[in-house]
Amino acid sequence: MIDGRSVLAIIAARGGSKGVPGKNIVPIAGRPLIQWSIDAARKSSHVDRLILSSDDAAIIEVAKRAGCDVPFIRDAALATDEASSMDVVADALRRVPGHDIVALLQPTSPLRTAADIDGALMKLVESGAPACVSVREAEDHPYWTFRLDSAGRLARFTEPDGDLPQRRQDLPPAWCLNGAVYAARVDWFMRARTFLSDETVGFVMPADRSLDIDTFADIERLRNIAGENGNGSIPSSP
Repeated sequence: MIDGRSVLAIIAARGGSKGVPGKNIVPIAGRPLIQWSIDAARKSSHVDRLILSSDDAAIIEVAKRAGCDVPFIRDAALATDEASSMDVVADALRRVPGHDIVALLQPTSPLRTAADIDGALMKLVESGAPACVSVREAEDHPYWTFRLDSAGRLARFTEPDGDLPQRRQDLPPAWCLNGAVYAARVDWFMRARTFLSDETVGFVMPADRSLDIDTFADIERLRNIAGENGNGSIPSSP
């Protein structure tokens, strides 16, 4: 509960990952990958109910053992490569009604902490915005990224306001989604079917907690981080 509003957190994890088979339950430092997100959500001060949306029996069993509620099995139509995450969230909200705020927590963001979840929820409420998403500083600044036309000529993706700074430290801050936390007012989300709009606010997270697991290399990076910081510990930089 936050500011008198009930919060439903959803971990969405389907079976059939093609890039890393079984990704959501691959063991990392003694815990299945999905449990990293479950543990963080269960430590949140503001999440009232945590549920899993999944079609996969193995993922469901692992989530239950980790203490996550599984009130339904996701329909097969919402577990395909073409299925939208927004449709998955809307489906969960219809099945588990009665909450004011929804938070989508992707299991592929294992280094997100309870403090990150609570910080994004607080930003949502305190800003008065309809939605809040977590972001990190962009590694490649948009002023220094280009398109190639049919003749191979470079064209900037984004034109700077005024002269282009030559030093990175002189560039205006640029942010990108890190996929860790998506939060919104339920009534607004059910109308908009998105977390992103002109009114969405960003909650800044550090790069060392913004790892997104998509490849085997990402899995190995997480294993190295867990090994460097102890058995399953998480970087704690502000």
